[in-house]
Amino acid sequence: MSMRLLSRRWVLRLLLLGSLLWLGGCAYVLVRVVRGLPSLEQLENPPQELASRVLSADGEVIGQFFIKRRSYLPFDSIPTPFLQALIATEDRAFYRHWGIHPARILKALIKNILAGDLTREGASTITQQLARNLYFGREVTLWRKLREALTAIQIERTYSKNEILQMYTNTVYFGRGAYGLAVAAQVYFDKSPSELSLAECAYLVALLKAPELYDARQYPERALQRRNLVLRLMWENGFLTEAQARAAMAEPLRLADPSDIPRLGLAPHFLEMVRQAVEQDVRLQGYDLYRDGLTIYTTLNARIQRYAAAAVQEHLAEYQRLFERSWTWSPELLNAVLRNAIAAAPEYLSAPPEERQAIARRLRQNRRFVDSVRYAATRIQTGLVVLDLATGDILALVGAAPEPPGAPFRVRSFLNHVTQIRRQPGSAFKPFVYAAALLRGLSPDSMLPSGPFRYVLPDGSLWEPRGSGEQYGPLVTLTTALKYSINTVAARLITHYTTPSQVAELARRMGIESPLRPVPALALGASEVTPLELTNAYATLARQGIRVEPRFVLRVEDRHGNVLFEHPPTRPVSDALPATVAQTLTAMLTTVVNGGTGSAVRRWYSGPAAGKTGTTNDFADAWFVGFTPDLVAGVWVGFDDRRITFTGWYGQGGRAAAPIWGRLMAKVYSDSTLPYRPRPFPAMLPADTLTPELLQNPPQENLP
Repeated sequence: MSMRLLSRRWVLRLLLLGSLLWLGGCAYVLVRVVRGLPSLEQLENPPQELASRVLSADGEVIGQFFIKRRSYLPFDSIPTPFLQALIATEDRAFYRHWGIHPARILKALIKNILAGDLTREGASTITQQLARNLYFGREVTLWRKLREALTAIQIERTYSKNEILQMYTNTVYFGRGAYGLAVAAQVYFDKSPSELSLAECAYLVALLKAPELYDARQYPERALQRRNLVLRLMWENGFLTEAQARAAMAEPLRLADPSDIPRLGLAPHFLEMVRQAVEQDVRLQGYDLYRDGLTIYTTLNARIQRYAAAAVQEHLAEYQRLFERSWTWSPELLNAVLRNAIAAAPEYLSAPPEERQAIARRLRQNRRFVDSVRYAATRIQTGLVVLDLATGDILALVGAAPEPPGAPFRVRSFLNHVTQIRRQPGSAFKPFVYAAALLRGLSPDSMLPSGPFRYVLPDGSLWEPRGSGEQYGPLVTLTTALKYSINTVAARLITHYTTPSQVAELARRMGIESPLRPVPALALGASEVTPLELTNAYATLARQGIRVEPRFVLRVEDRHGNVLFEHPPTRPVSDALPATVAQTLTAMLTTVVNGGTGSAVRRWYSGPAAGKTGTTNDFADAWFVGFTPDLVAGVWVGFDDRRITFTGWYGQGGRAAAPIWGRLMAKVYSDSTLPYRPRPFPAMLPADTLTPELLQNPPQENLP
């Protein structure tokens, strides 16, 4: 065999081997690329994670639930200037290419080869960017770019150009947690997309290159330059005249003040109640609250909610200063509070046991830490809830005191002080005692001794409540006793005219669900309740004895408007109290407001009202629960740490809580857009005559 023939065979073998290696390499590349491509079904049903919206009864978006904050926007609702800016900046040949732009790819490839980095220069069309947003994420690799290009071609075969623009606009990231134009318009300008100006549309497109680098709040000059570049590109591509472009470039770049956009929403504690109520229900129907773009309709009235928040803020701004002028820390209490704060500090909890003592010592010596603990512990807290009497709907809920502007420390309470705390209601519990007495045959004019009272308990101990009413005479009517909150009369009622068990049972029928100890001290509010259940029990009274459970979710719809479930108006649970007794007790409670312990209400609200103050004997908790013919509202004021208390008369319910109620009702009933007008109670008794002295100095409660 000649050497030439042998050499030819080796060449053929090498060519064959090379061909096999080349084919194998191509197969490997093809398999690796194809393996990561979305299926046809995925292309026809692209993933669209949409935030679920929560709406108030008057149509305002009060919150969203999301993993990616995104809202759906139909193509017809996308502003034309935004689409023009997008095409001019990101993909001028969008309507001419078929998913990829070969010339741009070749140009970018040459630059990358020269730079020694095949992933450095991008050449992505809008369709490729959409493929990345929907399926591949932000990882920068050659494999991802190949998959992205193939997927873009498939997207172009599946969808029209306008559908691609719509999907892109709803999925692209604008920074600050905003996915999609609808959310970005709200986050950056506090506007809906239809309200955006040309310059604002250009700025939002400018953000797409690198949202963090072109955020005008952090880098105003850079952001302005990028926005003006977008406007110039719109002009160069024929979307704008030179005059239009220059006029838009001359506009200052004004973003919405973040303080004007509530970070926690209008009603954060109400929103959390909604989340807990519907999350499991929608999951059982195969939906994800955080991804499926549901719409949750609630009972909350946004206007009343704002009035409630304003009433709390106005009152506490003054009351916090009053408290701080009178409060002094005892060394023992401060040490105890500091111990608790240190034990809960992340630095302490994450440290090894052998280092914790040193950390505790360092924290005690840290002036800022100590000041922040003192500050947080002495913040007055509040819970306020408003119910519609006709339906039982929750119209407003303030779950915690607002964070005051300019506060030296950030104190944000996620505890819902309407539903998640239980506190002694003090004299605010007395209406149940009086209702039980009326059921036993007593009348508002029944006379009882007002002097000191002693009662021997079953264990032989002596119960001797404070708070007699001898200044009102040796004998007083039930109406007078309730008006001035005379404790010894309530004590006589629960021990001589009814029983603690009967009072507890009646309170349960009216809406109190917390455990009630059937002891004589129950008459003075010795058992703890939540503000919501106490307010709802008063609503039963105001509803002439008919109990209705509170409602706060109306219905839930999917993204297409199909109703998943709805909560119709709550049916009455029971006739807890005869209507005649309820009307009689309502008339008695009007005297509390008209000259009694709740007369501070009249500084703000002059319409028909009834209610009762409540104060615990250590001034730790102040209450006022009251109602009109339309609404019932309950107010609790106190502190998260029960060791912190008011130190005198200003801790009474008539002073610490009733003014919030009065401010709120004054705002609600003066708003002509709301359906509430002052009107009398049915079967009203004559109200006491008011005097200027009573308005300025309401009677103090008789504390136990």
